[in-house]
Amino acid sequence: MNQDKTFLGTEPIGKLLRQLAVPTVIAQLVNMLYNIVDRIYIGHIPGDGDLALTGVGVCLPLILIVSAFAALVASGGAPRASIYMGKQDHDTAEKILGGCFALQLAVSALLTAVLLLWSRDLLLAFGASENTIGYAASYMQIYAVGTVFVQLTLGLNAFITAQGFAKIGMRTVLIGAVANIVLDPIFIYGLHMGVRGAALATILSQGLSCIWVLRFLTGPKTLLRLKKENVRFRPALILPCVALGTATFIMQASESVISVCFNSSLLKYGDDIAVGAMTILSSVMQFAMLPLQGIAQGAQPITSYNYGARNTQRVRQTFRLLLKVCLCYSVALWAVIQLCPGAFARIFTPNAALVAFTVPALRIYCGALFLFGIQIACQMTFVSIGAAGCSIIVAVLRKFVLLLPLIYLMPRLLADQTMAVYTAEPVADAIAVTCTAILFTVQFRKALRKLDAED
Repeated sequence: MNQDKTFLGTEPIGKLLRQLAVPTVIAQLVNMLYNIVDRIYIGHIPGDGDLALTGVGVCLPLILIVSAFAALVASGGAPRASIYMGKQDHDTAEKILGGCFALQLAVSALLTAVLLLWSRDLLLAFGASENTIGYAASYMQIYAVGTVFVQLTLGLNAFITAQGFAKIGMRTVLIGAVANIVLDPIFIYGLHMGVRGAALATILSQGLSCIWVLRFLTGPKTLLRLKKENVRFRPALILPCVALGTATFIMQASESVISVCFNSSLLKYGDDIAVGAMTILSSVMQFAMLPLQGIAQGAQPITSYNYGARNTQRVRQTFRLLLKVCLCYSVALWAVIQLCPGAFARIFTPNAALVAFTVPALRIYCGALFLFGIQIACQMTFVSIGAAGCSIIVAVLRKFVLLLPLIYLMPRLLADQTMAVYTAEPVADAIAVTCTAILFTVQFRKALRKLDAED
């Protein structure tokens, strides 16, 4: 990509989406490896692989919180930077980048301290049992040290993609993922470090990605440059970014709360094998969510730039194409999961009993996955046009208003109480997508009519 970003307002929408979404989807698929490669290797540790897998799965809520704080800053800052680029105000866009970087450093320091001091207590509260707490605590103590790498890599890479440098953003993830795949077996098996080796491989890999991101954003090829004089907190610029990023933060942070609720309910009605299955289910769900998010992130610079440039026709065209692509993907993956659930389960464990338990649970848990294309397309478009309020409403509705109560309600309504816990997910998803579609239809038209009226 060259330094002139006006192509976002002139090139055909389909061509742009391919150029920006394909590298972003690849990046998201590779990023998924960060989360599942550890589990695949850990699940195959001789002797205690199943307990180790369950223990690392209990760490997921804390890992999601770390990622959620990165999204709080970046998912609001990057779209707002794109909007200012559309207005041809690059100075303000660079100040947003610098302010978000400063905020991410502060958040990293706070999260590191909390995780080092209280990770064991949090893990016990999040569903670790006496059999799994040793594995969970060992993983989390090492992972906590690399919090700053996670924050800066995830947070700043969003600003690279927002400028239209999708391939550079993809390389950020590729560098870390390849390093993680290479280091995992060395540390886990070669050096006999077990789950501690998996955590060490992850933070070293994220460290390499972080160096790559910082070198690019301070180098000559970037349009928005990370400058020393801009690394400061400007409330007037940064607080609107935080407000816009709140929806994504709620979505990701709530995953940790939901994971705790799932684990506690599954321990109540089932046992460690039910919690182990949940680890697999959440990993498979990433096969759906991360590519969908990658497609939506590819569309974000197009939508935000043209919204800032007041080109409402291109904003509409971008959303329609995004919706079609997301729906096609979500329907196709839903069909594959329903037809071949065992193939997904066996990726993570060779244990026949765990696979047998996971197969029907996976079909239930992903029952409404085919609708997710609508949810992601609408929610990302809300974020891309700066509609913070609507994006927050959508995020809160699905997780807190619907899913959280249903986790405890469904076992009271269905005979198989363990499987009833998994049923909460598709029921909440179906209701949430319906409500999101209605809200989007009303608010999107209103936002574009307001933009047309201002011309």
